[in-house]
Amino acid sequence: MSPDLLPPVAPDVTAGLVEALSPRLRKRLDAGIAKLATRPVTREGDTVRIAVDDDTDLELHAPGGSVTSADAIRCGCLLAPDCLHRAAAASAAPIAEDAEDTDTDTDTDTDTRTGTGTPDNTAAAPSGSAPADGSGTTADGSAPDGTAHDGIAPTGPPSAGNPTVGASGNSPDGAFGSAPAAPDGDTSVTAHGRTRTRTPLDAPGGPSRRQGDAVAAPPVPETVPPAQLDAARAVFDAAAAVLEAGTDGSGAVVQAALLRAAHTARLAGLPRIAASAVSVVNGTRAARTADPAHRLAALAEALRTVLGMAHRLPFATGADLAELRGTVRMPYTPDGSLRLYGLFSEPVLTTTGYAGAVTWTTDAEGRLYTVSDVAPGGPGRATGAADRTVRIGDTALTHRELSRAGLAVSGATVSPTGRLGAGAGVRAVRASGAEWTAEPLDRLWTVPVAEQIARALGGGHDLLFLDVTLGGAVRGSTGDDLLAECDGLAVRLATAHDDPALPYRDNLRLLSAVGGTRLRVVARLVPGPLPRALLLAAGHPSSPGTRLDLGLDRLQHAHLPAAAAPVAAEAPQADEAPLHLLRRRVHQAVSGGRRVLAFPDSGAGDGGRLRSVGLATAADLLDELRSAAADRSRDAFGRLLPADPGRFARAWLASAVYTDEVERTLCAAAWGAPH
Repeated sequence: MSPDLLPPVAPDVTAGLVEALSPRLRKRLDAGIAKLATRPVTREGDTVRIAVDDDTDLELHAPGGSVTSADAIRCGCLLAPDCLHRAAAASAAPIAEDAEDTDTDTDTDTDTRTGTGTPDNTAAAPSGSAPADGSGTTADGSAPDGTAHDGIAPTGPPSAGNPTVGASGNSPDGAFGSAPAAPDGDTSVTAHGRTRTRTPLDAPGGPSRRQGDAVAAPPVPETVPPAQLDAARAVFDAAAAVLEAGTDGSGAVVQAALLRAAHTARLAGLPRIAASAVSVVNGTRAARTADPAHRLAALAEALRTVLGMAHRLPFATGADLAELRGTVRMPYTPDGSLRLYGLFSEPVLTTTGYAGAVTWTTDAEGRLYTVSDVAPGGPGRATGAADRTVRIGDTALTHRELSRAGLAVSGATVSPTGRLGAGAGVRAVRASGAEWTAEPLDRLWTVPVAEQIARALGGGHDLLFLDVTLGGAVRGSTGDDLLAECDGLAVRLATAHDDPALPYRDNLRLLSAVGGTRLRVVARLVPGPLPRALLLAAGHPSSPGTRLDLGLDRLQHAHLPAAAAPVAAEAPQADEAPLHLLRRRVHQAVSGGRRVLAFPDSGAGDGGRLRSVGLATAADLLDELRSAAADRSRDAFGRLLPADPGRFARAWLASAVYTDEVERTLCAAAWGAPH
């Protein structure tokens, strides 16, 4: 039985069925899931039937495409409805999640317009950054805009038990993710980066207040309701339990506790935190089932995001609080008439069960917009969506055609991430496109590389438009990368997705055979100590004016010059800071849990090495992480007391946030960009 054959099940349904099991059955749940996975599955309309044995069937009814109640899962065994089979089927099925952004336009009265942004990633970003969840999100729940970091709000001054506050460069009164001080004027920023400031009364240059005018009381900061505080605490505790056990020990019972917390958070009005918690469960399931798409770094990022947001919520106010809460539906605002030019298309394929395609377009001023078609599915849908008609207006263009043509849109509605809406009032017709070397697309490549990197690290879209000279293949952390020269920098161009159904890796291998060729490419930045990006689209190596969507189009040997042959390149040696000593422990904790860091010889000499190169903060964080992992007190009779998962989770979160921030700084330095 493949999980793809089962209908998605709502998180509260799975959590309720697992919670209803007796302690004895909970211990057998993971074995029950493994056994159920070997049984045959049939589908008849909205009903999926699993043959538990020769005489017993288990049925899942999903009239709306997903299972939304426990009564919709029925078992024919003698112990039903209190049997193990119902909980096992729900735990094995995909998770039905409400996408934060939908295709439903919600016109508002605001005159704010959107421009650049990442595609909504009900799917985390197709590159693993997050489509996608996401990465626009990507669905993974992380904030793509970079306006705040999921860090730790310190609860006290630095001490032996809490060395992360002062050590990270923050004062005791400050906090990671704390709200910035309010400016003197009321400044608003439009989606295209324009600022509008209302000058306060009696300020120099502002209107004067007449005598007798009432003085308005200062606004009272909004506080977090108790229900949301309780929900955030529940999510933090459940995510800390996942971190405590690691992916190896986070079975269906631990996952169900996090799903229950996610459902509670959604009911309390915290959809973003709820979506992040669900992404952790999906990542944990992918790790435990040896899914080829599983990436430990992506799961660590998902855990960092959900723990950071749940920890920050009690201290958040204003815009920071609104950002942490998120919205159930992505709002679409009117954007008038648009003349768009196709750039490229990329497939979307996520571990959460979503697939499709996203086409990137731009207007004459260089603002980016996306047209997406993402829905539940697998690799087949990811490759086939490119030939589907785009869902906007009356145009008959497919995604593949739009990436090379143009679009004239009237009555356009756009989400804050730059996604075009497909409401009834939107009209769109086909228009002429433009070459990458012609206006207005050429201006995207004229922006200096350092400025593009600064924009991506500062919260803008993470696409890079580069002119590169191809080198050869070099060994990377996840396979062979393509070494290229760009403005004097040795840049590693990596595969955007490893699924064999997508042609990314094959195309990268063929491009490594045309060393010395000058090409224009579109890539997605990968923050790290070395210049690295995920290759998404490129010009044709032997046909000027032709461009390739490397996730959809397959390059053939016949398309290469006759003398082309694979070339092995030697990557330049870089003096890299040993930040991997801390990052490795962060990832080890996600995989193996607390116990792998509790051993006496677990990274005992790493702290000294970090201090020897000036990374004293990293050394302090590593020492605190190892100390929290090994902290097991005993009672008066010598019995071990329960561990404190909260302390370990906070120590891990501090290390993860620090590692992320240092890597961003090293990334800016590697590309020569200000940070």
